[in-house]
Amino acid sequence: MSDGRRTAAFLSVLLGAAGVLHLTRPALFDSIVPPVLPGPARAYTCASGAAELVVAGLLAHPRTRRLGGHAATALLVAVFPANVQMAYDWRHARPRKRVIALARLPLQGVLIAQARRVAR
Repeated sequence: MSDGRRTAAFLSVLLGAAGVLHLTRPALFDSIVPPVLPGPARAYTCASGAAELVVAGLLAHPRTRRLGGHAATALLVAVFPANVQMAYDWRHARPRKRVIALARLPLQGVLIAQARRVAR
């Protein structure tokens, strides 16, 4: 398996799992939806979960992989504010939670770079 296919497979599994979690355990994600967004947090959680499943499917199929890479890039950029919100909300949490929240920020950049690579 080539590096590009391996990266696409990794992102597909990651986004697929995240999508399932968003839809089956939405309360975990509702709290990190930035409060400045209009409407209920649950709507953003469910929309994000559905988008993650669609993008995972696009990445999994060779014919739609490039489109999936573009879609994954857009999705990962779009959900970045939730990671910022989590880091802000957890700024006074236990050290372990703070490390997790802060580590998600640069990790998102790595995932975006991987998605862009798949799109090429």
